[in-house]
Order: sequence, then structure tokens, then C-alpha cells
Amino acid sequence: MYQDVLIPTDGSDGTRRSIAHGLTIAEQFDARVHALSVVPEGPLGTLESEEATPTAHHAVNHVAAEATHAGIEATTSVENGVPHEVILEYADENDVDMIVMGTQGRTGLDRVLVGSVTERVVRMAEMPIVTVRATDEIQLTDLEDAEARARERAAEEGYAVDALAAEPRRTSATWYFQFETPEADDPVRLSVDAVSGDVRTVTEPAP
Repeated sequence: MYQDVLIPTDGSDGTRRSIAHGLTIAEQFDARVHALSVVPEGPLGTLESEEATPTAHHAVNHVAAEATHAGIEATTSVENGVPHEVILEYADENDVDMIVMGTQGRTGLDRVLVGSVTERVVRMAEMPIVTVRATDEIQLTDLEDAEARARERAAEEGYAVDALAAEPRRTSATWYFQFETPEADDPVRLSVDAVSGDVRTVTEPAP
């Protein structure tokens, strides 16, 4: 019934539940997941111009990492344009059967914009739309607490982690850490769910 599920994301904490719902649907129907992030163009899109593109790539790579962990095929795309127009065009061009997206994004102005994007997609899309409200409560807001959990898990798995190999970040309510280790050429990568506190090793390159 559903072969291609589109999950638009901006990497904000509010997308955690829509990503989880989208992956659950894809798993039930053995569907492919499309992760799409849109870098807005125009006067409003220039407010975060320096951070928007790398944030968008982190956002879609997070979805891909979650999909890989669940054994789901995923493809990612970052595009520029008017968000609701890009989402609808992508859905048409890639034969998307369903779109799963959140009703809220970042705080402040972006939160209003994302809500508007969802509303327009719902009104204009021809395929089914699943909208998911962001109700998860973030438990790990402190970077040091999240890092401590990641280091503890690394120790449990036998890694002698050293300094951070990259700047930590939080994408879709998940903290990502990369640690240098004297025992391996590649860094040890771990993710910490900011809602549940669950920690796991990331085998693929971290988003």
C-alpha cells in the first residue's frame, strides 16, 4: 500500500516523534523512507543562512541513521526553496505515497513557519498526510550530562575514549558524540536520546 514515505525534517527537537512515526509506518509496510530538509530562500530564509545548510544535512542524516538502525532503506535530500513547494514537488517527483511531518519546529519565528508549512502541505497534497504533534519532554538538556552518559557507555563497551573528535550536537532530540580513541583510527561514535536517555553506538558515520 505504501512504498515510499516522505519525512520532512529541520532537525529540531519537535521532529523526533514524526520521525519515529514515519519509520514505524515504513517498517510495517516494508517501505522506503525519504528524508527531506529544505533550506528556505527569500527574506525569512536568510535569518539562519550560515547555519541552515549544515543543519539541514545533519537533520536528514539523522533520519538515515535511525532508518539504518531499524533495517529500513532510506534516501536523503537537502534542497533550497519555499518549504511547502519543495516538499510537494519532491513528493510528486519521487512517487511518495505518504508524508509524515510534525506540526512544530524550532522555537520563535521558525516555529510559526514550520506550522504554516505543515498546514499548506496538508491543504495542497494529493497523497495522505500524517501530522504528529511534538509532545515529548526533553530530559537531557545539559550537554555535560549527555556526554557523561556517552562516555559511560563507551567504557562499558571497552572503548578507551579520549578527547572529542568533533563538536557535539543535538539533532531531532538526539545528542551525537564522536570520541578519539588510541585503539582505533576512526573515532567512536555514540548517540544519546535526549528524551529516553538511551545510548547506542553509531556504526555508520554520525549525522
